[in-house]
Amino acid sequence: MAHPVVLTGLVNRYWALSVLDAAEGESPVRREIEEVEQALCVSTSTTDVHAALIAARHQLPGTGTLDDSVLISG
Repeated sequence: MAHPVVLTGLVNRYWALSVLDAAEGESPVRREIEEVEQALCVSTSTTDVHAALIAARHQLPGTGTLDDSVLISG
């Protein structure tokens, strides 16, 4: 499991780069997002960035049990 500071940094970097990624194709931002996605997946032992973000949220301090509401099927 990644240190909480590292995990927080990866999550914050992912969201910051996502805002910048308006261009399609092979942009420097797109490549960096892919690197951060891979680091998130490795850090959380997942294979999908969305699962990695959910797992990261649950591993970080101060996470409540209601944070996984998107996982509840109706």
